[in-house]
Amino acid sequence: MAEDPELAAIRARRMAEMQAQSGGVGGADQMKKQQEAMQREKEMKNSMLAQILDQGARARLNSIALVKPEKAAMIENMLIQMARSGQLGGKMTEEGLVGVLEKVNQQMANKNKVTITRRRYAMDSDSDDD
Repeated sequence: MAEDPELAAIRARRMAEMQAQSGGVGGADQMKKQQEAMQREKEMKNSMLAQILDQGARARLNSIALVKPEKAAMIENMLIQMARSGQLGGKMTEEGLVGVLEKVNQQMANKNKVTITRRRYAMDSDSDDD
């Protein structure tokens, strides 16, 4: 059975972290290996996104990444998960990406919503009972 390339990268990164924690010998070498593993992981993520998104959608996601990198990373991870679970049928267009963005924005708006309720007292100056 073929191993998932992203899973292999995660395992390699975790193994490098464990080795760095267990022995501090060769710190520069470990740092170089970690940087290489992170670079490979980033390249695999970009190649997966290139397979998932068409050119317009990819351009929109890149422009979002310039303004809000955390949000773009969250959307990228969500798209990769959707592709792995078979929820995407072919390449996603820019319109499809806009739909996903609207759902994410809606979820984030509900999450960050603050409601203020004011108590009314018997001697409220705004009451109409003068």
